[in-house]
Amino acid sequence: MSQNEDRIIRFSGLKPGKYTYNYTLTDEFFEDWKNDEIRGGKVKIDVEMERFEHMLMFKFTLSGEVTTMCDRCLGDIIVPVEGEEHLCVRFSDTETTDDEDVVVLPESAFEIDLSQWLYEYVAVRIPMQHIHPDGACDPEVTKYIIDEDEPEEKNDES
Repeated sequence: MSQNEDRIIRFSGLKPGKYTYNYTLTDEFFEDWKNDEIRGGKVKIDVEMERFEHMLMFKFTLSGEVTTMCDRCLGDIIVPVEGEEHLCVRFSDTETTDDEDVVVLPESAFEIDLSQWLYEYVAVRIPMQHIHPDGACDPEVTKYIIDEDEPEEKNDES
């Protein structure tokens, strides 16, 4: 995966206080992850970071849309993603954690690459079910789908 310098925050030397960063994730960003779940998109993410002596607190606000696969016809479908996520980064050479919302970095750390979290926060905001509206699926695929709600045709030969 290619590293993008703009998603690396160098917090060493920053005074305690709030800092804001703005990112727009595009098709190029999602292509780096080589995952069929997200095939592309455009998502704006506003990041608010609060710097403390031994900790960073992040708030990610997401808004946009991604291209994923339709559950019915497997074609591309654009779905909205939006929401808010939080991440706590602590500095310690001895502490560990199993909490997925808390990251522990060594005291000597001076930067953090947000790419992984940006991708994951978009991925978890994709709706569980994503299906084209009625009639919009690929007809070449849907002709093979059996609709469970329609009664089966019975072949009555009396």
